[in-house]
Amino acid sequence: MTRIHAFLILFVAAGSVATAAKESKTNILYIFTDDQSIRTLSCYTEAQPWIQTPNLDALAEKGLRFRYCYTGAKCVPSRGNALTGMFQFRYDRETPYWPSHFRAQGYYTGMIGKWHWNVPRYTEAWDWSAVWEHHLPGHKEGYYWDQTLNINGEKRIPVEKYSTDAYTDLTIEFLKERAAEPDQPWYFWLCYGAVHGPYTPADRHIGALADAPEMVYPKDIFPPRPDKPEHMVNLATNPPHPETGIPMKGDSTLDEVVKMYHEAVMAVDEGVGRIMKALEETGQLENTLVVFTSDQGYAWGHHGFNLKIAPYDANLLAPLIVHWPGKVPADTRTSVPVNGVDLIRTFHKVAEIEPAEKLDGRDLTELFLHPETRSWDDQPVLQTYTGNIYGQERMRDELLQARKTGDWSSFITHKTGIRAWLMVRQGKYKYIRYIYKDYLDELYDMEADPEELSNLAVRSEFHETKLEMRALLSEELTKKGVTFLSLLPEPVQAY
Repeated sequence: MTRIHAFLILFVAAGSVATAAKESKTNILYIFTDDQSIRTLSCYTEAQPWIQTPNLDALAEKGLRFRYCYTGAKCVPSRGNALTGMFQFRYDRETPYWPSHFRAQGYYTGMIGKWHWNVPRYTEAWDWSAVWEHHLPGHKEGYYWDQTLNINGEKRIPVEKYSTDAYTDLTIEFLKERAAEPDQPWYFWLCYGAVHGPYTPADRHIGALADAPEMVYPKDIFPPRPDKPEHMVNLATNPPHPETGIPMKGDSTLDEVVKMYHEAVMAVDEGVGRIMKALEETGQLENTLVVFTSDQGYAWGHHGFNLKIAPYDANLLAPLIVHWPGKVPADTRTSVPVNGVDLIRTFHKVAEIEPAEKLDGRDLTELFLHPETRSWDDQPVLQTYTGNIYGQERMRDELLQARKTGDWSSFITHKTGIRAWLMVRQGKYKYIRYIYKDYLDELYDMEADPEELSNLAVRSEFHETKLEMRALLSEELTKKGVTFLSLLPEPVQAY
């Protein structure tokens, strides 16, 4: 037994004792990777032809696969969403974490991996936690090697192996410990650091894709993009090599970097396979809801980006696979768009627990159980990204200051120039509004133009549709209790 396993068993055994729960309560395993696009799973048609993820494909074959999952927009707010069940503009540093309410209702709660949210109230939310404190100032540890984990906020121990494998080992130990307490349900949040950069495969996977064919490049990897907002018109993150014309990322070709990224996915795929086997061997598989997703996706040259954050499907879409034996039908798919806060609201429904706070998500259990239902087809879904601004009070202050001074720089969220944004999808249309003065908005027909290459907002024949979608966005934000709508700057007209 390794030292890290010994600490795990010690602290699980010493965890707080909650009220015994009904035997019928469902366990929930939430697997949350980092920067993992749907293009990394071979069960998604968007994947490169040489990708193979047999364990994740097997999970999809036994469950429900979502085509459009907007879990979040960036590491930090996505994790904030997951801990509070609220959108970024609704929570702040003092907002309670909903797992603490699960504890009070009899669930045993656990978490392992990347934290990356600024408030380390571990012992409130978790009976047991092994946290990689990525959020700490001056943090120097790597995503894949030489990490330390903070066990229950009390003791730091070194991780002596590749982090993806170590997190998998610890998760399996947790499952074994929980199997010894079958009358108490559990919620476990597994936060892999993979596949965030620097893309570092496990030693056994290095070079596994070296001989694979060259990647298929996005259509708009090179500028110009005349109908996009100004920060994107000439964006060229992957300039062509002066001799070969091949897209580059620093001193490497984009193809080489993308293949390293996908080699790092292989350990995640193996880890999920091992975890599912452990659930079966410990007799917990039939009574456990397993949800696999990522904090958001990642663009590889799409619209000129090597990045998440931007409000396009290439940047945002994460895989979402739901496995719940006897309840979620096997080998099913849905094109209904969902987001990360929807999942948190759904966990409450599955656990039969009324939320202690007002949550922003929708209950997806009907969709889980009956993915063929059409009642969800025209339901709007929101996603937002407000940079480093959290909570309504701060949003109002920043908007008032910008309107007073004319300085909107606090709403520029990245060196590429991405502005803070609000997005809504309904049916085939997606609408994007930026929080920045005199800025272009965007409208896309996701059926005719799934790659979002043609911005319909600049075309006069779509003017009414644009206004309808803008009104829908305002309506949905109002339902969430937004108080800053009147302070938003009006988008500029492009025709």
